[in-house]
Amino acid sequence: MKFELPLRGVMVISAYRNTINIKSLGVIIIILIIITAFFYSQNNWISKTRFKIYSQRLPKNFDGFKIVHISDLHNKSFGKKQQYLVNQIKEENPNIIIITGDLIDSRRYNEYIAIQFVEEAVKVAPVYYVTGNHELRSGKFKVLEKKLIETGVRVLRNSWEKIDINGQGIVIAGVDDPYTGIRYVEPVVIKEYLRETTKDLDKNSFKILLSHRPEKIKAYAEFGFDLVFSGHAHGGQVRIPFLGGLIVPNQGFFPKYTSGLHKIKDTIMIISRGLGNSIVPQRIFNRPEIIITELLVE
Repeated sequence: MKFELPLRGVMVISAYRNTINIKSLGVIIIILIIITAFFYSQNNWISKTRFKIYSQRLPKNFDGFKIVHISDLHNKSFGKKQQYLVNQIKEENPNIIIITGDLIDSRRYNEYIAIQFVEEAVKVAPVYYVTGNHELRSGKFKVLEKKLIETGVRVLRNSWEKIDINGQGIVIAGVDDPYTGIRYVEPVVIKEYLRETTKDLDKNSFKILLSHRPEKIKAYAEFGFDLVFSGHAHGGQVRIPFLGGLIVPNQGFFPKYTSGLHKIKDTIMIISRGLGNSIVPQRIFNRPEIIITELLVE
């Protein structure tokens, strides 16, 4: 016996299948839009993290002194002439802006983007800067350094300056990144830099250190700095909720020093998750970050 499906039944089934296909396509498109928006936001929407640091050693004239911390730009652009980034900084009305290295990326060197940012940043507040491993590895830092200085940036290379407010002062120091191309030499190099930097320092002053590498925190504490700002770790690039960063150069998997506040002895270190990317082009649960730190007299 031969069974034939009525034409009307075929049309109903065909229409049903088309409806399913359209709905499935719609769901897929929505999912793709959500994923694209998530990845875009993770690389481009700047987050702000705030800290208040209390100290009995802080001169009273520095009560409320505000520091905006930038790190690891890696040639990243945030709008025309970096206006999105600069506007985020302006909103904070900082006393100083600090940059803890890797303004450029040695793999795709472009100093123009870095200079665009600092040209705008120095209009907001005095800018202090130290090298990262990418500047040194690029082999082009002398040219970049000259342009930074011409722009008005205070480049701290194993040196320090005094910040004065009405006769009271604090010290801001900076050390070069210990990059030499030979990793096991770095612990020796960083201590040499710190020794050189601190040889003429007043031990009674409140002392801030800018240094690219957070994993060297024990050395910073050994030399008696009150407050240290670092970067380099990119927040672990991919952050796993409740666990933290996944992997960091010089620290490996599930590293300890990727972001936030850490303390050893009397030294507090604040780590920026940074703004740009290097080898890995995508951040996950780890949006670009600027840090706002307010100093308060205890």
